[in-house]
Amino acid sequence: MNDELTRRDEMSLAGAALHGAPWKTAAVTGGAVTAASFGMGVLTGGGDLTWAMVVGIGLFSLIAAIGSIGKPNSGDRVTRQARLWALRHPWRFALYPSLGAAMLMYPVQLIVDGEGVFSAALDALQGGVVVYLITAVLALTLKGRGQTSLPGGR
Repeated sequence: MNDELTRRDEMSLAGAALHGAPWKTAAVTGGAVTAASFGMGVLTGGGDLTWAMVVGIGLFSLIAAIGSIGKPNSGDRVTRQARLWALRHPWRFALYPSLGAAMLMYPVQLIVDGEGVFSAALDALQGGVVVYLITAVLALTLKGRGQTSLPGGR
């Protein structure tokens, strides 16, 4: 049996795992952190809206990604299996939320910060890499939650 998945299959699994993400919590937290970061910057005389928005987007992505796999045995059968796949392959799973974060960060860098096309892409890519690394490491630490459900205990 061939266990190799195509990128499309991996994207479908990551999407299914993210189906049960705490989107409302992620959005409220990301928005609150954005507002607090910008507000504190304004009060201290150096408010940077771009930085605040990028931090909020990053936190939104992290909360959604980690929240989606935090309870691997909840949800319907497809969602549970997708979450278990994500826990078995944390580095592959983390790729998809980080790409989403980078895509959200790009217009912020381009429009709000007024950067050029390539500079905005580089900054968004850097933000996506940070989200990727944190998501993968946290998913790796959560791997134990799915151990009892993983075939062969792996």
